[in-house]
Amino acid sequence: MARHALDDDLRDLAASARAELVREIDASGAWAADPVWREAFEAVPRHLFVPYYYIGILGGYVRRTCDESDPGLREQWLRGAYEDAPLATRVRHGELLSSSSQPSLMAQMLAELEVEDGNAVLEIGTGTGYNAALLCHRLGDGLVTTVDLDPEITETARGQLAAAGYHPTVVTGDGARGVPERAPFDRIIATCALPTVPHAWLGQCRPGARILAPLATGLIALRVREGGHAEGRFLPTAAYFVPLRGGTPSEPEQDLGGLPRRARGHDLFRFLLGLTRQSLTPYEAYALWEHERQPERDRFGITVSGDRSWAWLDDPEGPYTWPLP
Repeated sequence: MARHALDDDLRDLAASARAELVREIDASGAWAADPVWREAFEAVPRHLFVPYYYIGILGGYVRRTCDESDPGLREQWLRGAYEDAPLATRVRHGELLSSSSQPSLMAQMLAELEVEDGNAVLEIGTGTGYNAALLCHRLGDGLVTTVDLDPEITETARGQLAAAGYHPTVVTGDGARGVPERAPFDRIIATCALPTVPHAWLGQCRPGARILAPLATGLIALRVREGGHAEGRFLPTAAYFVPLRGGTPSEPEQDLGGLPRRARGHDLFRFLLGLTRQSLTPYEAYALWEHERQPERDRFGITVSGDRSWAWLDDPEGPYTWPLP
């Protein structure tokens, strides 16, 4: 069976599974800020972008693929493609390199991007191409640029996008450097975790542009102003993504052995650690976390101005500020 060909039964199953996924996302309220995205998720077939994926099991991975000869296993692959769950799509030596994000989180991010008709969008982290296809459906191919460091990833995504009928500009390169030859952009969305906000992005944005990116297990939404200045707060939502490759190297895990167990495993404390690790020891971060009554993500923000970038709690000029890498 050709990779993207489905027999009649599976075509019907794909349509019903996609409709069920859309209903699930709708019920979650993920695109409440911009329900126009519902049409894109109804139209774009996710299964074309995950012809195979990996399911974690017993410390390893099991591969599901559309090329299975057993009809039951093909059906299992197809149903999994439309679950509201992230799917690992590239694993090398046990390390996750690329994935298709959870669709409801993708829907929320696209809605929070506040896209308007005619906006030029840069996506950092092409992955499978599914997110780029959703953007193309909304805006048209000519307004969407997507970049990834790995040529194998971009080549595969380009083919999967074409199979679905979409043809954005797909670039192989370091996402931290942006894509200057396609600038200026009205929106930048990253689908990989960042250690900081690359300054190159700001120079490729029009004034008023919006940047949405995962950072320190959160989602930062920045508004770009004149003179290389951007500022914004984190959304309340937790977000876990494959790290950006090619930019600032990630730092080793911090030793939290001396801290109370409830802090070590607490999602909000880990988020605070990710923001403050350039300035505070884990013990100082814990003291702040307790003093501020375990602050939620949306009390934090980031400012980028000139050659400086810093995170802050409540106020960008307030008492709690920390430099980013």
